Parts: sequence; structure tokens; C-alpha cells
Amino acid sequence: MASWGGLSSEARAQRAARADRPTDFLDPAFHRQRRELLRQALPARSVAVLFAAPVRNRANDVDFLYHQNPDFYYLTGYTEPHAVVVLFKEPQTIGGQAGITEALFTQPRDPQRESWTGRRLGSEGAKQQLKLQFSADNKAFATAGIKWADFGQILFLDLPTDVRDDSRDPADLANLVADFRRQAGVPVDYSPELVGLHKLIQRYGATNAATLLPRLEAQSKAVPAVAADAYVQAYRQAATDADRQKAAANRPLNRYDASTLSEVLDVLREVKTPEEIVLLRRAIRISTIGQQEVMKALRPDMSENEVQGLHEFVYRRYGAEFEGYPSIVGAGANGCILHYETNDKPRLGNDLILMDCGAEYHGYSADVTRTAPPSGKFSPAQRQIYELVLAAQEAAFKECKPGSEFQAPHKAAQQVIAAGLLKLGIITDAADVRNYFPHGTSHYLGLDVHDRGTYKPLPPGAVITVEPGIYIPENSPCDKKWWNIGVRIEDDILITATGHENLSAGAPRTVAEIEALMAKPSVLDSFKWPVLK
Repeated sequence: MASWGGLSSEARAQRAARADRPTDFLDPAFHRQRRELLRQALPARSVAVLFAAPVRNRANDVDFLYHQNPDFYYLTGYTEPHAVVVLFKEPQTIGGQAGITEALFTQPRDPQRESWTGRRLGSEGAKQQLKLQFSADNKAFATAGIKWADFGQILFLDLPTDVRDDSRDPADLANLVADFRRQAGVPVDYSPELVGLHKLIQRYGATNAATLLPRLEAQSKAVPAVAADAYVQAYRQAATDADRQKAAANRPLNRYDASTLSEVLDVLREVKTPEEIVLLRRAIRISTIGQQEVMKALRPDMSENEVQGLHEFVYRRYGAEFEGYPSIVGAGANGCILHYETNDKPRLGNDLILMDCGAEYHGYSADVTRTAPPSGKFSPAQRQIYELVLAAQEAAFKECKPGSEFQAPHKAAQQVIAAGLLKLGIITDAADVRNYFPHGTSHYLGLDVHDRGTYKPLPPGAVITVEPGIYIPENSPCDKKWWNIGVRIEDDILITATGHENLSAGAPRTVAEIEALMAKPSVLDSFKWPVLK
């Protein structure tokens, strides 16, 4: 790596502003439609403010490769740091221009810095390529003339607080957030947790006190602003349902709202558009090819890190820019750690290897898990646990249809696993299933690997994972033959109008399919690595 020549370390944009790039990114019309749908959902006399993601430092003067806030990307297509987008319910006059409903403030062009850290769009590039109605350099945000005092509600997501302030940049993210807080008058002691609790009390206080009160008690102990809040404490002190209903109805008005915008984005991002599904299909297909090729190459003398590298090489080979999350490649005992990311076991041996890996293609993440025996053959004990997890997944698939409760796949999978573990003698009480299947079966999938959604009945267009698992760590209270067996099978499921489609079906799932694939030659079989001396 070249020295920095006196320039500070800066994030590299995910994609550069040039013609010789892939042509299948989302069209600006997609982002424009998303902005308009969000704007339509805003309350009257309101404004919505979203900030780009912070730059993250890796070490000294080296930053992590920049990754945009998915909400910001969803609404703008902009992939650079130090930016803010503002959406107005009613047209405003901004920067001397009338009739403005959307304004993007971006980092400016800077030829010297761009020669070190990559091309920037700048405000003109953003206007031309991203097609926003109004764009300007981020330095103009403080003087754009936004009349914050005129808005009845100011909506935003949680404001970034762990942001470095570059003293040489008067409009970096730290300054943009500070300018917003100052101009909009956000109180220094503003508590998004408190505003969220106000909403919960108003929404559920009259009907679900048994669940709500313990949460309010815990938050009162942990957050001073909650303990001092009259509305929360009046509700907590109400003695009867009638008193609680009366207390809940007296919610104070607050211009500053860090939860409504998130709720609107949950609804929008839950249902994928056809353009999004195209990108998800590609990310998932790339990931299933990775599972296939790795299974053919697996050997007991390989390391976890080597297996991780093979998956990620396939991703790059087929055009995926990133992994959607840190690859989880755990053999034996490591496969029993749900989010194991160290991946440093030097030899797999004959233990099962759990490979939870997903490519990210143009921002959209796959999430595919397969478990395989490096020897090419499952042992009898491994096979029994594997086929129990597979049966649970099949039961969960049956619940993947429009109108099903979000938790329906999990309940179906959990029931099968509990019955199976009882039959195998691994547990003696069905309630103990949580000891060996401690996680949920599904989450939404999209721009985030754990994507936004409402957790209401499944609608057509939602994409969820179905990932039951069994994990039996050493010293578990069962026969030792089960110890250190960890199995998870995860597929990416599109809810359709009539049922579902398994988008990751290309990766083998059954014992017979896996063993047959592992018996096939790998493209790496004839590759001879030089000896490292």
C-alpha cells in the first residue's frame, strides 16, 4: 500500500462514478419511487432527515471499505460518506429554488483527494446520475435556508453518535449532525428510547399492560430520562386498567421523532420490488454456486480459513462486491457457536463443517447455510441429527405462504426438532429444545442480512430465511456420541401469491445430494500449491 503523503485516511466508495461499471445497478427511478412512497407516508407539516453511514476506522490511518447506510442507499442510490438527504411532506424553497420536496447534500468534488481515494460524484454528478430534485455540496446544508421551525414534526433515525470529527472538513458527518441538531433545535437530552416508549404506551398501554410494565420498569432503571419522565411514570403508577387507559391517552406531543421514519421504512423494505428480487436472485445464486464448489473441494486436511476463502473467491468470480456479513465457517465444536467468525481451525478432520455464507451483490445480501462432512460421508450420528434438521426445515417450508404469521415457520420447525430430540434421548422434556435450538427460524433478507420488516403476517414479495438448527456442544447432558455436532440448514425463501419459492434450492440439501456432489471432481483437484518455506 502506498503511503498517504500527508492526506488523511478516507473511506473508499463502494462504486465509482464512471462509465466502465456494471450496468445492472438499480435505476434512479427505483430510488425516486422509494422516496416518493416514503414522503407520501409522512405526517402533514413534517420533514424527514437521513444521514449517510459513518466512516469506520480499522487501524491507525486505515479505514474499513465504506458501506453505505442501507436506508440511505434505498432512498438515494448514493454510496459515499458525509451526506444527508432531506425529504419534505410539502414543497419548500431550498437554496433559492421553489417547489423542492427532496434535497441531497453530498461531499464535494476534490481532485487531489480523489487521486488517492477514488472518484466522487459531487453535487452535479448526484443530480445527473441519481436524478434528485435538488442537490448541493454538504457545506451548503447549514445555509440552505430550511425553515425547521415551520415543521410540526421532524422525523429522523437514530442520530450517529460515534462519529470522528475531521478538523479540516467543516462539513463532514460530525458537522452535518451537529448542524442539524442546532438548526432543528433537537434538545441535548433528547432520548429516542423515551419517545419509542411513549409510542408503545399509547399503542399497547390499554391492552397489554402485563408485557409493557416489566419493560418500562427495566428502562426506568437503565435510562435516567425514562425514570424522570412524567408520562411513563404516570402509566406505571396507574392502579387499574381504566387508570392505565386514561394515562396512556395523555401522551405529550413531541416534534422530534426517531421511530416513525423507521416504522415507515419497515413497511416499504419488507416487500421487495421486481428490481430488488432480480438482484437478490443473483446474490443467492452466486452463494449457492459457492456452496456447490466448496463441497466438491472439501477435504479433512483443509482449514476453516481456506474454506472461507473458497466461498469468497466464488463471490468475486461472479461479480459480488462483498460478503453480506462475516462468513461463518465452523467445524466440530466451532459449528455449535451460532455466530462463530474466527474461522481459524487449521484442520477440519472428520467433524461436520457448518458454512453460513452469503454474497452481497449490488447491496443485496444472500444468506445460505449448508453443513457437510469433510470426509464426504456422514457418520450415523451426524446423519441422524442432519436429517432431523432437514425434516424441521421441510415442516417450516409448509408455513411459508401469504397470510402466515411470521413465527409460523419457527413454531413448525421447533415442534419437529423437539419431538426428534425426545425420540433420540437427547432431551427428556420438550421444553428443553431451546438448549439445542436456541435461535429463531426466520428473518427478513434484503439490503441488510437481517432486513427491515413489520413481523406481521407474511405478504407476497417478502423474502425470509428458513434456518432451523441443532447444536450439541461438548459436555451437554446427553450421550457423548452427539457432542460437537452442529447442523444448520438455511434457505432464502420468496413469499409468492400462492405459496413460496426457494431461491437457494441450487445448493444441495439432502444427505444423498450432498454425498453425491462431494464425490464429484473439483476444479481445484489438479491445482498444486507451492510449498511455503
